[in-house]
Amino acid sequence: MTRPLRVVSVSGGLQRPSKAIALTEHLLQLLGEQLPCEQHLVEVGQLAPQFAGAVRRSQVPAAVERELVAVERADVLVVTTPVYRGSYTGLFKHFFDLIKQDALTDTPVLLAATGGSERHTLIIDHQLRPLFSFFQARTLPLGVYATDKEFVDFRVHDEALLQRASLAVQRALPLLELSRRAETHIAEDVAVA
Repeated sequence: MTRPLRVVSVSGGLQRPSKAIALTEHLLQLLGEQLPCEQHLVEVGQLAPQFAGAVRRSQVPAAVERELVAVERADVLVVTTPVYRGSYTGLFKHFFDLIKQDALTDTPVLLAATGGSERHTLIIDHQLRPLFSFFQARTLPLGVYATDKEFVDFRVHDEALLQRASLAVQRALPLLELSRRAETHIAEDVAVA
């Protein structure tokens, strides 16, 4: 029997409530409806006071180290950031600067972002994909970008956004299933050896 997938999400939102967290939680819910998974949410905004001044990983407190390890051990990542001055937030990037360089190799990553208007939609392809390509992660085919007007009271509201999020998860499922099967075969091979 295979274990549930470890789905770890990282929200670059710096406050709570935030649209980035709302979108992250919505994507996690959609994944949970499709796959047996254990979910864990890392809120960069909540951790920020504990790691913002760290230059090296050895300088972060145990609570931040636990979150970094959770990301590194994830079977699937869901990452969401608000757009800040045309890119992801600095603290979001700083958090990933502390991740070990090879820890995310082949990890499937669902990319998402929120912004004030449609003019920032390319953040997914121009900012987030290159970041996770550096880690040799497998960015999933569709990212999800949402504007402020698609939320009501920090909840995903707009029908078009609901459809985009659902489509992104549906398109991700075959790749996640392949990853899951590959992991099962590796575990079986190790058990036989």
